[in-house]
Amino acid sequence: MVDDPKWELAILATVQGFYEKLLQEPIGGEVPVPAGLEAVSLQDDSDVHQTLAAMYRWLRLLDMAITPAMLRRAFTPDTDPEIAEAMLRYFTRKKDASDANRDKTDLVATFLYRHPRVPGQWEQRGYGLDGSLPLSPFEIALIEILADGDVPSLSDDQAHLLRHFDRLLEETENFRDLNTLLESGIILRVRELKSLLEASFFHPGVLATIAPYNTVFGKKFDHLFMQAAAEIKGFAEALAEQGGTILGNVDGTDVTVEHVAALKESELLRIDYSLAMEKFRRVSKLRRTLEQHPPIRRVPKVAPFRVPAKAASSPKAAAAGRPVLDVLAMRQAVTPQQISAEESKLRRVEESVRVFVRVADPKFRLVVPMRFFNLILTPAEADAYCADYLEEKSMRADVARALLRMVAVVARITTELEELRRAESSLSLWKLHADSLVTLLEIERSVGPPAERVAELARQNGTAKDVAAIEASLKKLQDCTTLALNTLTAKPGEKVVGASSGK
Repeated sequence: MVDDPKWELAILATVQGFYEKLLQEPIGGEVPVPAGLEAVSLQDDSDVHQTLAAMYRWLRLLDMAITPAMLRRAFTPDTDPEIAEAMLRYFTRKKDASDANRDKTDLVATFLYRHPRVPGQWEQRGYGLDGSLPLSPFEIALIEILADGDVPSLSDDQAHLLRHFDRLLEETENFRDLNTLLESGIILRVRELKSLLEASFFHPGVLATIAPYNTVFGKKFDHLFMQAAAEIKGFAEALAEQGGTILGNVDGTDVTVEHVAALKESELLRIDYSLAMEKFRRVSKLRRTLEQHPPIRRVPKVAPFRVPAKAASSPKAAAAGRPVLDVLAMRQAVTPQQISAEESKLRRVEESVRVFVRVADPKFRLVVPMRFFNLILTPAEADAYCADYLEEKSMRADVARALLRMVAVVARITTELEELRRAESSLSLWKLHADSLVTLLEIERSVGPPAERVAELARQNGTAKDVAAIEASLKKLQDCTTLALNTLTAKPGEKVVGASSGK
């Protein structure tokens, strides 16, 4: 039996009042309190011990209705610290090592750490009574709060477990995105570590170690989650402006712009742990799908692309004294370093197109927004960018790889043609993009002929569909190459003749 039953009853009455207020909204009114436990009845101390027994039974029932998530929402910066301290005394005295009671205790102790009565009071360290054992001010405060109860013991092995939190804090600080944090398994590892402490979890030294960790981890998690959600919403807004609806597929289900628009980040951070984790993982998976996608330029709804007819010289360029290029000599002078640099750009283009095609609404995936234009894909090219068999040694893999390569080269040549047009007034910039075009013309030599060989093999061993796909892409590549060559060899002011590579 407790040493001071009246003090114990006062603590339980505070907990009861907080619980009843918390349950009013879910049940739509006042909580019916058992006879003898009303506020007025509690003032009668004629039989305190009997009232205590009834109060404990009543609170055990209320405990079953109160979840940790409900407490998390209820504890705000405006919550009276007296209530939080009473709740902490109640949870620690229950000697209940269940997950629910441990989570509630964890939450209340962390609240007290995050919201000290005096700002900054936990930042200075003190010393134990023997003058040698360092104690944090927060641990001293917890010792005082729990002094009138039975404090559980802490074995040497359990004290050793607490040392893991220093390493976990360091690991937490190093997380840079939500995917990495969730995939690290740190959340599960910490929960298992807390469960290993068993009843000693309610020791002041344990709570004083865990609360600061929870605070640091919580801030990091909230920041990374909000960051991931903001990036996904930004992508969704850009896609919606272009008429798209489907961002990607997570666990076999399409995630739409409407789903993302309905995402309430702040509410998600406050719901039940088990339910929240599943939603966090879905956000993380969608973020991982989109993480390599470049920002989509917010433009009016896409229109069919044509290579700008004014891709060659202009009066501005002529005035700048643009020279007539010897393209043959320039192609012979292309260095391995130039080829390597351009290959890196081609790989980035392939990856960007791949991510867009895979996450875009199927109705719009044939129109890929690039920096200056819209890249039009054939259905076969779009299918190739979604293929999961590119590493096979098969005809379909050969066709898909050839299509991917031709699309990337067309995209890069078209980008450089547009850059060339925009640099007409600057001779140095114009020459820079001309050099890139010459390098791309050299790379095309290693793309066109192999694609033609794949087309020939498809005629012999493949299908008419494969042949048509290769030939359509080859035609676009050849038209684009012709336009680039004509642009580079044109005299200042001369009209460039070339085919469109947009379709």
